Amino acid sequence: MKNLSRLAALALPAMFATPAFAEMLAGAPASKIDAGDTAWMIAATALVLMMTIPGLALFYCGMVRKKNVLATMAQSVAAVCLVSILWALLGYTLAFSGDAPALGNLERAFLRGIGMDTVSPLAATIPESLFMIYQMTFAIITVALVSGAVADRMRFSAFLLFSVLWLFIVYVPLAHWVWGKGFLQTWGVLDFAGGTVVHINAGVAGLVAALVLGKRRGYGTENLAPYDLSLAVIGTGLLWVGWFGFNGGSALGAGSRASMAIVATHLAACAGALTWMACEWMSRGKPSVLGIISGAIAGLGTITPASGYVLPWHGIVIGLIAGGGCYWACTKLKLWLGYDDSLDVFGVHGVGGVIGTTLTGVFAVAAISAAPDAPGTSGLLEGNPAQLATQLIGVAVTIVWSGVLTFVILKLVGFVTPLRVTPEAEQMGLDITLHGESIHS
Repeated sequence: MKNLSRLAALALPAMFATPAFAEMLAGAPASKIDAGDTAWMIAATALVLMMTIPGLALFYCGMVRKKNVLATMAQSVAAVCLVSILWALLGYTLAFSGDAPALGNLERAFLRGIGMDTVSPLAATIPESLFMIYQMTFAIITVALVSGAVADRMRFSAFLLFSVLWLFIVYVPLAHWVWGKGFLQTWGVLDFAGGTVVHINAGVAGLVAALVLGKRRGYGTENLAPYDLSLAVIGTGLLWVGWFGFNGGSALGAGSRASMAIVATHLAACAGALTWMACEWMSRGKPSVLGIISGAIAGLGTITPASGYVLPWHGIVIGLIAGGGCYWACTKLKLWLGYDDSLDVFGVHGVGGVIGTTLTGVFAVAAISAAPDAPGTSGLLEGNPAQLATQLIGVAVTIVWSGVLTFVILKLVGFVTPLRVTPEAEQMGLDITLHGESIHS
């Protein structure tokens, strides 16, 4: 067969006499790319992008006042456009090239070297271009999430500059540490789809940003009720469905692990929504729509780091804990600490991420390392102090990294442009003062 391939390479026209063609004649596969995995990851990428636009844009804009609806949506749309370009130019290569413990290299700067059949060692069965854009959607929504904490008062120009700096200084290194063969991954921190990189990271950044910018005008004295919760409900639905790509896609292939992650994700969302609803019903006498959708998002965010490592019933337990824990954070802890996180980014995503990343060390299935495609059904890591300690280290590193550097970045941005709009602009609304547009009745 080898002689046949050599003869064919000589006899056929030069355009066909390639190493790939010779390999094909010799019976060797020309590519490791799997069509099924690729198809699933294309769908998952679209689902995760949908989480930001229109999912998060609708979820956030439905919870602010009418005069700030367009400004809130503009931040989500701008995050998509800005982060996408920056990720393709430098973000991807710094996060996912090389195996240095602290940061990637510039091997894939400007997507150099990524061809039709190129694969990443981190995702060997799909095109590297697809792996790159899938990870791009994670960076996008993490940046967009932070905006919810400072809704109604942050300048658009300040948000754009903050997004650029925060992406490269905070998000990219953390993504490398956890998913790109960095030191946290080497230490054994388990984070299937973003408990540390996305949720704790965005939640802590949102808390710091809310503290630095200060409370909204009229906070605690004026009616700051949401403009249209129906928009937030629609946004929740899009986020919920999109999370199947977020968590299921993190398996990086169309296998049983993706399926198990999706099942655990859905059950956690349901349990989180029911738990928050029950807590609110008991404490306030009525279950609100805002509470139900907040509980669902809490369950989704909390299951994220564990989703590909646990069994379906674990998703229910994690969702129950998420609903109660995040409800407490948004109703009690927030009042005790006195911060104004407009859309409860810290209470839902930050606290949920901490709970989920910690519980991953409790519920993760021990057989996971021996079963690359799916969690096992026995041998739980329950009571494993070593893994639990490792998870807590990951939580602590993320909190310190995100908190300290977000504060520094905000101060740097403040030297260039004011972080907050003027009191007059805040009173009139950001739609008309920042964008020259408004929603008419």
